[in-house]
Amino acid sequence: MGYPVGKVAALSGVTVRTLHHYDEIGLLSPSGRTAAGYRSYSDDDLERLQRVLFYRELGFGLETIAKVVDDPGLDALEHLRRQRVLLMERIGELTRMVESVDRVITAKELGNALTPEERFEVFGGFREPEGYAEEAVRRWGETPQWRAAAVPLSKEDWIEAEKSREDWVGRLLDVFDSGEPADGVAAMDLAEEHRGMLAAFMGECDFVTHRHLAELYATEPVQLGFLVREPDQRPGLGEYIREAIDANAGRAGK
Repeated sequence: MGYPVGKVAALSGVTVRTLHHYDEIGLLSPSGRTAAGYRSYSDDDLERLQRVLFYRELGFGLETIAKVVDDPGLDALEHLRRQRVLLMERIGELTRMVESVDRVITAKELGNALTPEERFEVFGGFREPEGYAEEAVRRWGETPQWRAAAVPLSKEDWIEAEKSREDWVGRLLDVFDSGEPADGVAAMDLAEEHRGMLAAFMGECDFVTHRHLAELYATEPVQLGFLVREPDQRPGLGEYIREAIDANAGRAGK
């Protein structure tokens, strides 16, 4: 069955102009034409449009959406599973925002002053680099570790995790700056501690997963930035962490 562009616009809630734009950029091209040459959308086209609009609603850019919906490794069921993961993340984010707004309302009603941090807590205390969420979901969205890590953390949990990260980074820099080799005991012990920190966050972190993440620290500055913030970064630090993690896995016979 074919659907004309006006019908698709009415069903989906987007404008005909938007549908034409999607066709022009190759994001959603109707699979058929009527005898008069008008666009005609199939059921498969409507299913693709549903995916496009879902990811758009979550704030993905059109270029990223095109890559996601064209991923040959995902079928319709896997798309739904991925969407569920993203929805659970959004629910967690909105729940935290409601709690923050409630705290602001209570403070206003009681006449209490808010700190600058508390005023903007509603927006979250942590900002991911642009595009990171989409890339993370593309790489790990179907893994148990990602689903565990996607469970929203409380403010207290985030504060505690950040303290652990800062402490760990401080000791890492001491070892790195001292000239201790990456395969030395001190560096390997830090690598094992890091694996434990990840396990607490993801549910588990085996040596294979740890090595994969170590490779990202060495090759992708964005990934390293999540572990070691910019003021503390050093040339060669990502490679050092990777070598320490590799050495630690080797020490364990993995």
